[in-house]
Amino acid sequence: MSKHSFARPALRLATLSAALWLVGCSFIPTMSRPAAPVPATFADVPAAPAGARAAADIEWQSFFKDARLKRLIELSLENNRDLRVAALNIDATRAKLQVARADQLPTVNAGINGSRGPAASGAITSSYTAGLSVTSYELDFFGRVRALSQAAQSQLLATEEARKTVQISLIASVANTYLTLLADDELLRVTRETLKTRQESLRLMQLKYDNEAASKLDLSTAQSQLEAAKVSLAQQTRQRAQDESSLGLLVGQALPADLPAGLSLAEQGFLSDLPAGVPSELLVRRPDVRQAEQNLLALNANIGAARAAFFPRITLTASAGVASNDLEQLFSNGTSAWTFVPQLLMPIFDAGRNKANLEAAKVNKDIAIAQYEKAIQTGFKEVADALAGRATLGDQLQAQTAQLAATQTTMQLTDLRFKAGAASSFDVLEAQRSLFAAQQAQVQVQTQQLQNLVTLYKVLGGGWTETAAEPK
Repeated sequence: MSKHSFARPALRLATLSAALWLVGCSFIPTMSRPAAPVPATFADVPAAPAGARAAADIEWQSFFKDARLKRLIELSLENNRDLRVAALNIDATRAKLQVARADQLPTVNAGINGSRGPAASGAITSSYTAGLSVTSYELDFFGRVRALSQAAQSQLLATEEARKTVQISLIASVANTYLTLLADDELLRVTRETLKTRQESLRLMQLKYDNEAASKLDLSTAQSQLEAAKVSLAQQTRQRAQDESSLGLLVGQALPADLPAGLSLAEQGFLSDLPAGVPSELLVRRPDVRQAEQNLLALNANIGAARAAFFPRITLTASAGVASNDLEQLFSNGTSAWTFVPQLLMPIFDAGRNKANLEAAKVNKDIAIAQYEKAIQTGFKEVADALAGRATLGDQLQAQTAQLAATQTTMQLTDLRFKAGAASSFDVLEAQRSLFAAQQAQVQVQTQQLQNLVTLYKVLGGGWTETAAEPK
């Protein structure tokens, strides 16, 4: 018997199941995107300049100018463990999708069976079969298996969006931590200069005190100012070490010694005119919102699978091959043999299991709707906060810089008055304290402004593009 003869039943089975699949129905509810529960526009946002590119269309390599920062971001995309886990989650979800899709097609097995045993006459008989078999293949007439496959597809897309979210957050975290390190270095420089100035002030005050030209109060005040500078130096040194450790964790390895030269805070040159657009654009620009939408679609598909469970389930078991009482003649002179066993199962009593599963699927969908709306609201708040920072931090930095210049002038004039005998040592020490505080505040506000621009780039969906999607 030819190999084509015992493959015909399997071919008929595949043709029949394909026809039933094509005419099958679906109980997945029609899904429409929920209305965004946020205002239609951002408050007090000027119109974007003509031709301005959206943040989501700007590659991070173009947004950042600092070569040292770019290298750190490249290393983080290669080595960060959170990003690696997110990528592996995509592989795991893709495998689950393949399993769900495999359930839509029959599984064909090849096998050889043999048996020996006593017959009614007492003689020993043998029986051997070989061929192809399909076991318990479900004809998805009511769309249960297809609904589960569709849910798995949406879960895969959600996982891919989650990976994009991790990358966007990682790039912004590396940039902001790097800016914090630059601020630490600047604060350390200011603190060391202040420490030298106060050491000299204490030395002069000690000479005056020894010559009875200054009081004990003047001397103790100068000593207190010096110790305060030492406290700040210790704090800044510790903070910088901690921030460097945080950057190493984000990068995923020890910071290399051969990093390219970096830029100062004032030289970073981030784009400050990123267009905010309208809140509705967050639906297509932010991967966390798209992730929530795909989760919603997955749970909506689960409702279709739960509804289909109320209807009959049709399964087929079939086999086709050859049979013989002699193993040596099984393939050369065997007899054609086949079986075809359809089965229909109709749920009659399940103690409310199917109904409970359907209710659970509906509740899970309602939860997903709330999570989707919350993702939109969170995105709106993050963008609004970053826009408020952009609108005010520039003015704050300008005022802080002007205050620093005025404080420096005050310090210079007070020092001249002191040398001329027109100002007391207390006036000089107070001017030094005010200057130190103004210098620290100026560095902090400058850092906040730059970090706010990085955050705005992040919350507008920047840091992920198709051309720069995959890490090296």
